[in-house]
Amino acid sequence: MTRINPSILSADFVNMQRDLESIASADFVHVDVMDNHFVPNLTFGPQMVGRIQAVSPVPLDVHLMIDRVDDLGPGYAELGCASVTFHVEASDDPIALARALRARGARAGLAIKPGTPVEPYLGILAEFDQFLVMTVEPGFGGQTFIESVMPKLDLLRAEASRVGSDIWLQVDGGVTLDTIVIAAEHGADTFVAGSSVFNGGDPEMAIDGLRRAVQHLH
Repeated sequence: MTRINPSILSADFVNMQRDLESIASADFVHVDVMDNHFVPNLTFGPQMVGRIQAVSPVPLDVHLMIDRVDDLGPGYAELGCASVTFHVEASDDPIALARALRARGARAGLAIKPGTPVEPYLGILAEFDQFLVMTVEPGFGGQTFIESVMPKLDLLRAEASRVGSDIWLQVDGGVTLDTIVIAAEHGADTFVAGSSVFNGGDPEMAIDGLRRAVQHLH
C-alpha cells in the first residue's frame, strides 16, 4: 500500500485549518516538530500539535526533530497522535522510547539522518512500526532529494522481508513525481511530500498524482 503524508511545513501557518482540510484525501498529515537545537529551525510544540490533532481530517504522523526526545516524545503520543517518529541520533534508548510510544497508543517510528548508517538497527526492526530514511538533511523544507541514501531502503526492505515484518518504510525530503518513483523502487511505501503538494495550487490533485506515479509498484 502506498501512503502519502503531506508535510505541513509547507502549509500556510496562518491558515492551518484551511490547508489541513485541503489534504483530506491524504493518509496522514506529517507534522515536523523542531526545537532549534537538534535542527537549526523552530516550528511547533505540544500545544500547536494538540490543536492540529483536534482539527485535522486525517491522522497525525509526527516527526520529532528535538533533543531530550526520550523525555518529551511520549507526550506527543498522549496527545492522540497516530504515529510518532523520533531520531535515533537524539535518543539514549530507542527501544524503551518506542515501547513507551506504543504503550500510549501511537505507532512508533525511528528516523535516521542521511549520514547515519542503518545497519546497527536492522536487528531491532520489530520494535518499530515505521522506519524513516531522511532523503534531505532535517530542518527545512524544499531541499533536493539525496538519492545516495537509497541503499538503506534496500537493506531495510530485505531485512523486513526476511523476518516477516510489516514495518512501513518512509522517506522524507525532496519527494516529487520523479523521486517518489525512485524511492518506491527501493522499497519505500510511505512518502512525505511538502512543497510538491502545497506549492502547486491544488493539493488534492498533487496527492493523487503522487499516488498514481507509484501505483504500479505496490
